[in-house]
Amino acid sequence: MNDAREVGFELDGRPVSAAPGESIWEVARRLGVEIPHLCHRPEPGYRSDGNCRACMVEIEGERVLAASCIRKPTPGMKVSTCSPRAESARRMIFELLLADQPALEQAHDPKSAFLGWSRRVGIEKSRFPARHHAPPAADRSHPAMAVHLDSCIHCNLCVRACREVQVNDVIGMSGRGSHARIVFDMADPMGRSTCVACGECVQACPTGALFPATRLDESGLAVQGEERAVESVCPYCGVGCRLAFHVVDERILYVEGRNGPANHNRLCVKGRFGFDYVQNNERLTQPWIRRPDAPKRADDLVDPRDPSSRFRPASWEEALDAAAAGFARIRDAHGPRSLAGFGSAKGSNEEAYLFQKLVRTGFGSNNVDHCTRLCHASSVAALLETIGSGAVTAPFEECARSEVILVIGANPTVNHPVAATFIKNAAKRGATLIVADPRGQALSRHARYKLRFRPGTDVALLNAIIHVIIEEGLYDRGYVDRFTEGFDALAERIRPFSPEAMAPLCGIDAATLREVGRTFGRAESAMIFWGMGISQHIHGTDNSRCLISLALITGNVGRPGSGLHPLRGQNNVQGASDVGLIPMMYPDYQRVAKPETRRFFEDLWGRELDPNPGLTVVEIMDAVARREIRGLYIMGENPAMSDPDVAHARQALATLDHLVVQEIFLTETAFHADVILPASAFPEKLGTFTNTDRRVQLGRPAVRPPGEARQDLEILQELARRLGLDWSYRGPADVYAEMRRSMPTLAGISWERLEREGAVTYPCDDEREPGRAILFADGFPTESRRGKLVPANVTPPDEVPDDEYPFILSTGRQLEHWHTGAMTRRATVLDRIEPGPTVQIHPSDLERMGLKPGDPVRVSTRRGSIELATRADRDTNPGLIFIPFAYFEAAANLLTNPALDPFGKIPEFKFCAAKVEPVASRSAEPAPRA
Repeated sequence: MNDAREVGFELDGRPVSAAPGESIWEVARRLGVEIPHLCHRPEPGYRSDGNCRACMVEIEGERVLAASCIRKPTPGMKVSTCSPRAESARRMIFELLLADQPALEQAHDPKSAFLGWSRRVGIEKSRFPARHHAPPAADRSHPAMAVHLDSCIHCNLCVRACREVQVNDVIGMSGRGSHARIVFDMADPMGRSTCVACGECVQACPTGALFPATRLDESGLAVQGEERAVESVCPYCGVGCRLAFHVVDERILYVEGRNGPANHNRLCVKGRFGFDYVQNNERLTQPWIRRPDAPKRADDLVDPRDPSSRFRPASWEEALDAAAAGFARIRDAHGPRSLAGFGSAKGSNEEAYLFQKLVRTGFGSNNVDHCTRLCHASSVAALLETIGSGAVTAPFEECARSEVILVIGANPTVNHPVAATFIKNAAKRGATLIVADPRGQALSRHARYKLRFRPGTDVALLNAIIHVIIEEGLYDRGYVDRFTEGFDALAERIRPFSPEAMAPLCGIDAATLREVGRTFGRAESAMIFWGMGISQHIHGTDNSRCLISLALITGNVGRPGSGLHPLRGQNNVQGASDVGLIPMMYPDYQRVAKPETRRFFEDLWGRELDPNPGLTVVEIMDAVARREIRGLYIMGENPAMSDPDVAHARQALATLDHLVVQEIFLTETAFHADVILPASAFPEKLGTFTNTDRRVQLGRPAVRPPGEARQDLEILQELARRLGLDWSYRGPADVYAEMRRSMPTLAGISWERLEREGAVTYPCDDEREPGRAILFADGFPTESRRGKLVPANVTPPDEVPDDEYPFILSTGRQLEHWHTGAMTRRATVLDRIEPGPTVQIHPSDLERMGLKPGDPVRVSTRRGSIELATRADRDTNPGLIFIPFAYFEAAANLLTNPALDPFGKIPEFKFCAAKVEPVASRSAEPAPRA
């Protein structure tokens, strides 16, 4: 029986029903009736505009035709999509537009939607004259996108894509009548505009007026060839955007977004244009063994073009034998705990699972970890302590239903750009956005409250907000009584943290702190997002405890539009943690020290297991330096760039008796190896990946690994067999099946279901349920079933500025590059946009030091120095400097402080004392960005 709200009408002579809000075009599409369209896109986020008139239909009794994309049906309406009048009008629209298009042999995109529809409606040529004035010249100023306005039909899709979907506000219309044209900012060349190269406009454009530069040949025309599309997911951040690799002649030619649950077709510059690293000629294509005359040195510099300067080529059999024999020799001579492994958050769940299983059963200890230790370990420690689960409580898209959104210690427009679009969309719809960060950011211009607090004073800021909520009775009494414990102790401990007392510490005035506290406390639904600006401190766990308490006392967990969401960094850091790639947990966060848990895994894996938790990333490096760990297996990690105080890390790597590195490039870490095993890149492998929303997704191979490079699962199995393990997995599906046996959260997510659906959220108990996106509506997985409120005191940073080191140094990622740059700096477009390292300094500090943007400087801390160019940045407060850590020639982590949070064991990357000095001997490059 039809819903009473549905509208019954007639479409092409048959009775149909329209759901509430559906347009005629949407009903027709749902029923398989195709209506031409140019200015309309059915993807989420795009509103109908009705300006191109290509979708005209005839409605009985009406004098004029109607644009079906914006017209809603009414009861009894009779619509014809194929009447002679409607079809004639649509052909005329295409013929008029075709008159101003380049000749077909010069078409910028011969496969464009416009030309496709023209052919389908029967228009191959136009009888009408072209416009009289000369067509605009091509704009090739941007490395990623070509602008051909001679093909533009003014459909305005690019404007909506930029302003309403991605909310970047770069593209607009200028001029009137026949002089109207698309412009970027103030009619700047695209390459000099504020465009962030998300490419949404390129994906939306129906004519090729905006086109990926990677799809053009040397003559400026689209590359032709037999093309196949492979559905997969993005290899970069934790958002988990679904995409399609388009392959021609076994090379990835371009990438498009797909309508996945995490991205709704959207991508960022890395996801759309950072793909050709897999085709870079620096890929490792054969195994290498260190030459006897090439001793390891901590100061070894990478020459990616010439591995033969340190290594000799080897066969796979020789390399695998040498790798396994070295580990076995150390294990037998010095014991299982003399070995350790660093797995990868960029590989699949199956690879991470087998890696931790190999370390635990082949090496014999729990000394296994990965990059989560350097990203969100303190967040996970606090979440496990307070609510019994280390994952997010709700997906980021839930912010669409939030009244208030707090973003703190995170820069989503840079680190999670697609997630940021959902936050911007929510703010435009009326949600109150609070952005709290010592640095300014693009998201701030959408915020009602911009809290640029002093670095390292997170607890002071958050405790003041909690104080207001408790003092003024704005907390949710019913929720607190039913679902939390420790409220009275929190209320007592929070008394000294009034806004008036905390304002001098955090630098935000008391009145603003009170207003923010009231806004958050009175919200019907509120969501909290945080990043490494919260976690990468020696008080990172305390920072997270405060955020969790803020959500719990206001009842903002387990309800629509509410939740706790630490934005995960790498594409599979959530999944790698879930499957046990951490030293104190087996898969599904089951503690290694718990006897019954250990017995289960001993039965499953057929080996006796170490009952003691292993060492973390930084602790392993310290143990290497002390010669307690002598052998290390590293798969897809780059600690010679990512560890704090990397001079110490590189020295430790150089002292190892045996280092095996499994990689796709000769990274800074691989240069210290004894054996290098060439592995598969993301677009070359099949497996599952888990995004920041707890969504398990299937990645599929688009191309084959180059040369002799092998699949990581194959390499892991070959090493395992040589270490005495009887492994015989036929592929990732077999590994996944074993994972499910040990991970109750995946009970309802079979491999076959993922092949069929592509993505399913965990926990999922049954194949018939969709998975639980919002968690803990009925309590928490703790012994008491309650969330624990844990008070936090203000703890100063480990190292503060002084007369010798007067600046505060913070490090992090930037939009165009990823992590240590191993992939993105070998991606042509990304490296052209950001070719070299810079230090971001406030203009007043540059002026005070007599420096100009682009001048070379030396930045030093108590651990080392690097040289790089200055970049004026008003988002960086005076006295604070920021350095991205993707550049080996100016490795920011040579400077960072290795002091650890006592709970999460995470280093204090976000705060240390530094000094900046001019360097006269170098030219000022790279040039500063506008």
